Amino acid sequence: MQILHHGAVNGVTGSCHELVVNEQTSVLIDCGLFQGEDSKADLSIEFNITHVTALIVTHCHIDHVGRIPYLLAAGFKGPIFTSIASASLLPLVIEDALKVGVTRDPKIIAACLSLLNKRIVAVDYKTWFELPCKGLNKAKARFQRAGHILGSAYVEIDITNSDNNKHRIVFSGDLGAPYTPLLPSPKPPYKADTLVIESTYGDKNHQGRKERTKTLKSIIERAVADNGVVLVPAFSIGRTQELLYELEQLIHSSSKKSKWRDIHVILDSPMAANFTEQYKKFKHLWDSEAKRKVANGRHPLDFKNLTTVDSHKEHMAIINYLSSRQTPAIILAASGMCTGGRIVNYLERFLNDKTTDVLFVGYQGNKTLGREIQKYGPRNGYVFINDARITINAKVHTISGYSAHADQNGLIKFVTGMHKKPSHIKIVHGDDDAKNALAAKYKEVLGNDVEVEIGRS
Repeated sequence: MQILHHGAVNGVTGSCHELVVNEQTSVLIDCGLFQGEDSKADLSIEFNITHVTALIVTHCHIDHVGRIPYLLAAGFKGPIFTSIASASLLPLVIEDALKVGVTRDPKIIAACLSLLNKRIVAVDYKTWFELPCKGLNKAKARFQRAGHILGSAYVEIDITNSDNNKHRIVFSGDLGAPYTPLLPSPKPPYKADTLVIESTYGDKNHQGRKERTKTLKSIIERAVADNGVVLVPAFSIGRTQELLYELEQLIHSSSKKSKWRDIHVILDSPMAANFTEQYKKFKHLWDSEAKRKVANGRHPLDFKNLTTVDSHKEHMAIINYLSSRQTPAIILAASGMCTGGRIVNYLERFLNDKTTDVLFVGYQGNKTLGREIQKYGPRNGYVFINDARITINAKVHTISGYSAHADQNGLIKFVTGMHKKPSHIKIVHGDDDAKNALAAKYKEVLGNDVEVEIGRS
């Protein structure tokens, strides 16, 4: 048994890990797109897929699934196993990725989606399924809820050799933070022999939910006092729905004469709107708090103050309207790292306006526009957008507590909560500081009985 890494070891994008079961069989866990400083990487599948018999998808963020079309083009013909909700989301994500980064030719897109849909095998949580294996070894897997986004999972894989000895490998995918809106927190597995774990926030801890909600409320109230706009770059799946949930709660709990009752919340992302519909479709996966609100007649993802923008024409009209009128508004638009999408048009128009506030609620990868704004905004620096130099007069805020990723405490508890601790931990999906900090913490907490290794490509 061997684990190879084809992405997300020198950063947080391009997740793709290969579990070598034996000389004749390999299984891929995720096949994601490179973003930020890694975005110029060759997207073609350069590693040998001759023995790859299956792909397991932990969740549908683009940095975990964006290279699937290239995998299909390289000749992959095996099943694509994923959770039931992720199976519903995956074609939407891939269609959008094709349109944005590959082609808008409807015939090519339709052909790729047809191939994809033939390969997808939807499996419910906690249900073991056999992995196609050649040779004497056998392998089976099951998904457990990861709490990161709708449909997200970590995966347990049992390999049994010819002597009937078993080895369990757990791939964390991306683990969710505790006490986030909408989805239950992940529970640790019973056991693992080998654990491959993400480390996005391996060196940081998030604000608590009460604290971050208070911070969100305070920032928005200050921001809209001057009738400016609040720009929130947010990923279409996960962060957007959590923020809508929190904003609905702030509006609902405000007094009837409060400014919150009149504030405009604009969701300017057709993809995010599509995914929000999927969140509503899979309400049975929500946590108990969210289910109670629905039972009481609340609509946490579809409330009166919310306006959804669909077409590009409507998008430009909203920007022009907000430019000409002093109207306070909260705009949620993708992409989450400002690497493209409609948020860039808002930033280009409003970033040099002193009444603008930019609110980051998630991780910003190295060399992304989001990271540059985060870095230079507090010192009134500048960034380049579409080759134009734009001074950052807007106020820039960061609330780490809204990250969809577990923090250092969560990543530690994921291991210490196991009844049988792993003897080997491989740390992936993080910047160097985060990986090194998490490795040191694991060694401190777990002692010398556990081999802690930082994954390398």
